[in-house]
Amino acid sequence: MNITSFAQRAFLFLGLLTAPLAWSSQQVIPAPPQLAATSYVLMDAASGQVLVENNGDQRLPPASLTKLMTAYIATLEINRGQIKESDMVRVSEKAWRKGGSKMFIEVGKEVSVDDLLHGIIIQSGNDASIAIAEHIAGSEDAFADMMNTHAQRLGMSNTHFMNSTGWPDPEHYSSAHDMAKLARAIIYEDQAHYAIYKQKEFLWNGIKQPNRNLLLWRDNTVDGLKTGHTEEAGYCLVASAVRDGQRLIAAVFGTVSEQARAAEVQKLLTYGFRFFESRTFYQKGAELAQATVWKGAASQVKAGLAEDLTMTMPKGQLEKLQASMTLNPQLVAPIQQGDVIGKVEVKLGDEVVRSTDLVALQSVEEGGLLRRLWDSIRLFFFGLFN
Repeated sequence: MNITSFAQRAFLFLGLLTAPLAWSSQQVIPAPPQLAATSYVLMDAASGQVLVENNGDQRLPPASLTKLMTAYIATLEINRGQIKESDMVRVSEKAWRKGGSKMFIEVGKEVSVDDLLHGIIIQSGNDASIAIAEHIAGSEDAFADMMNTHAQRLGMSNTHFMNSTGWPDPEHYSSAHDMAKLARAIIYEDQAHYAIYKQKEFLWNGIKQPNRNLLLWRDNTVDGLKTGHTEEAGYCLVASAVRDGQRLIAAVFGTVSEQARAAEVQKLLTYGFRFFESRTFYQKGAELAQATVWKGAASQVKAGLAEDLTMTMPKGQLEKLQASMTLNPQLVAPIQQGDVIGKVEVKLGDEVVRSTDLVALQSVEEGGLLRRLWDSIRLFFFGLFN
């Protein structure tokens, strides 16, 4: 196969990744609903694409939405083997005395990590949040440092945590966009524990409390996530739903009541499912091409993507996408797995809607002396004629 034609003229039918949407001006969809809320974001979960936003990056008190991070860290620690769901946690006086919403655990008694996790997610227990924070990090302050480290890793640039509960503090804030990012991580990183967010009630110590997410009763496509409320924050909700294989995440801050936060989130979800669609065309690590390697122990290297190639666009536009793939024609060993070796450009008509890197899916070491010498001669003539 001719190197130049393969490297520079390979064509694929692909999809959009996570860059901001760009589509033909001929595609008409109605304006998104205007919500009675301080801040809100609607995100496609698969691509991470924000479809609707208003003050999405505004720093606001997150109230008990904070507990999404508390629960997220707890499940990470379980999956890493640092703690076990069966671990028994002794309840401190600080956890027991904390006001606000409670799981009603008792000072000096032992409660399992699994029960505390349910108490945090379903009952929004401040006492449970502090108990698990102390179990994981030794103190709530140390746990807050862990929360901020994970927030930074997830790209939550408008978030800073001071505690595990969402208790009001001037330096404790987040944003609708950041909470949607966190919800996305919770959903995709641990499906087993995510199932807890759909549970409508939890019984502990003879006290049954309902999940405060009213959408779990109103819309059977909704399967999470978390509510929050303080006088300063208003009524907040992060919710996710799946319809026909597409998942959306909605985050709303600062509504006036429990009923209002559920109604406003429902508006976002209805709009998103009605007018947008999402599809994953290639998964990360899938081989899309093989590129020629010079002076290497192998003569070719597999090329693919570092992340899933997913698109989210107004309905009816998916089938109109085409993409061109360009591979670097002079890849010289050594090549490390993950090195950028080309690019994919996705087009809608003449408009580029996404450009993303092709990476090496394997490493290629340097070849022997004769191989390097021979390829040096070939490269010389290749340069003359190309």
